[in-house]
Amino acid sequence: MKVVLKSGGGAASFEEYIVRVPAGETVFSEGDVGTEMFVIQSGTVDIVKKVKDEARVLSVLERGDFFGEMSILEDVPRTADAIARTDVELVRINQSTFDEMLRHNGEIAVRMLRKLSRRLRETTALLEQTTGEAPALDESSDFFERTGARDGIFRLVADGGVEEFYLNRDTETLVGRIDPVTGIRPDVDLTNLDGPRSVSRRHAKIVRVDGEFQVIEEIGTMNGTFVNGNRIATGAPVPIHDGDRLRFGLVDLTFRVTRS
Repeated sequence: MKVVLKSGGGAASFEEYIVRVPAGETVFSEGDVGTEMFVIQSGTVDIVKKVKDEARVLSVLERGDFFGEMSILEDVPRTADAIARTDVELVRINQSTFDEMLRHNGEIAVRMLRKLSRRLRETTALLEQTTGEAPALDESSDFFERTGARDGIFRLVADGGVEEFYLNRDTETLVGRIDPVTGIRPDVDLTNLDGPRSVSRRHAKIVRVDGEFQVIEEIGTMNGTFVNGNRIATGAPVPIHDGDRLRFGLVDLTFRVTRS
């Protein structure tokens, strides 16, 4: 999630919101009273929960991820530790800034809900496995389906492997370029690969239907979306498979599936 911070009628100094934490240091601890959430500007953060007297890493968060939001949404103490895995630079967001963001851009709320839902499923699966309450791990169980363990890793790979973009399994993946006005960054941000700016802000989305991935061009896309050299119609879902070549504007990517 990319944020644009405003104060009064104009943009506030970005440095006012920056927190820098060295590797190994704690951002906050479980049980702390919190009034702020954080968005990772650079580096990685471990979210750690003590389960049966053993510290478990629930998730590793990277640039663009957020954490600590529950203290803002529900006014509750921190539910886990947040520890800097590397040197990190964080954007600190308090309640008033958060409210301002939601008032000016509803898409932030939608993306946050999607990430919260996905994170809840991943955390629940890990805790079930850790506490021994997970269902039997056999072919008849839906445990693997819920955690994605029987699934593959799905990604778009730029030519030469210079960048890889991982796709959401359970929610749509938006492909496009960052919008400097709203600060919204799509799931697959092609800004760095698109010097001519041929990719639209909301260019296309990739969805998964009955286990099959499909690409759908968004309304208003200017320079087309192509699958294996064939331009697709706006709004019409086109299935994609391992090895298929996708082009968004002038940016070429390959759809790859790695089976676990």
